[in-house]
Parts: sequence; structure tokens; C-alpha cells
Amino acid sequence: MTDAERFTTIYDAHHRQVYAYAVTRAGREHADDVVADTFLVAWRRVGEMPAAPLPWLLGVARNVARSRFRDEVRQTAIAAELRTWIREADDDVAEHVTDRAAVLIALGSLSEDDREVLTLTAWHGLSARDAARVVGCSTATFFVRLHRARKRLQDAISPAGRRAGITFAEEYSR
Repeated sequence: MTDAERFTTIYDAHHRQVYAYAVTRAGREHADDVVADTFLVAWRRVGEMPAAPLPWLLGVARNVARSRFRDEVRQTAIAAELRTWIREADDDVAEHVTDRAAVLIALGSLSEDDREVLTLTAWHGLSARDAARVVGCSTATFFVRLHRARKRLQDAISPAGRRAGITFAEEYSR
């Protein structure tokens, strides 16, 4: 039996059980993603799976669900930190409080990847080359990601920026 045939047999035999387990561990909204990631690992490691694969598959599903939970906790913590910064910005008496609040609100609406790319360069002062090493890509790829993240930030800040009378370029030129 080829690896593809073995994987198909295992998938057909255990998909429903893995899905049911994923629902109990991650909830219905994340179950499909947990199952997909579980079977992706299974496909990559089909040769290493034991003869009775269900316990192994459920162990993988458990790890995937735990990883997703950690990611959600981290996202919640980041969002809480950004809200704290926004409240602090609202309490500032400096002239650019509104500017700062608008940028932080817009930054909070971006994906984790966009926030990381922007903050590595703007807040942490890394060069594109060093930031590319951090995120694990080439410098050219990093520049593309940075350009796209800046565009999404500009789009996110535009309504608030018009009210506050700022633009993305003005905020990041300070």
C-alpha cells in the first residue's frame, strides 16, 4: 500500500472521530481548522504513524488545539495591551494625542503579521534586513510585506485620520 493509499484509508476511517474530538477541545468554530491541521501533520508523517493511528491522531489534534488556544490568548493579550496604550494616549495632554490614538486603533485592527512587520521597523528600529531575519524571509519579501502592511494601516487609519487631520506619512515621520 502506498503512502497516499494509507493516508486515504486512515482519513476515511478516522475523520469523524478526529472532528468530534476537535469540537470538544476547540469548539465548532475552530474544529474544521484543527482537523485540517491534524491531517496535514498526518500526511507529512504518514510513514511514522503507528498501526493503530487514532490515538496518535487525537494527540496531534490535542496539540493543534492547544497551539490555537495559545495563539488566541496571545492575540487577546496584544489587543488588551493596545487598548491600554489607547487609554494612555487618551489621557495624554500632548498635541498629538489624537494622532497617536488613531494610529493605535488602526494598528489594533490589523493582523498579527502586519503589526509585527510594522512594529519591528517603526518601534523596534530594526533594519529591513534584520526584521526579515526575525520573521524568517528574504529582505525583498520583507519589503513587500512591509509595503502591504503600510497600505493596510493607511486604509485602516484613513477615516480616523481624516477626523484627526493626520496621514500615515505624518505619523511615521515623527
